[in-house]
Amino acid sequence: MSIRLGGALKELRIHLCQTSKQSAGVREFIQQNYVKIKHDNPGFPILIRECSGIQPRVWARYERGVEHSTSLTNLSAGDVLSAVKQLIK
Repeated sequence: MSIRLGGALKELRIHLCQTSKQSAGVREFIQQNYVKIKHDNPGFPILIRECSGIQPRVWARYERGVEHSTSLTNLSAGDVLSAVKQLIK
């Protein structure tokens, strides 16, 4: 699995809770994929934001400050990967 980040996409932010069941798939996604994605995109800003009690969400910032987000609540690690890929397109 290789994800190339860049082009119109300028930043990727993942918000999650450190302990909630709703964020379990996001935590698993980060454990399984973050190092590989960061290795393949060393200069690209990928921000992981943890906060107790929040609903997990991924945010993509594009050119001219345009942002889009997708809920990651109760998704598996594979579904989180699919959501990230959708925002990259």
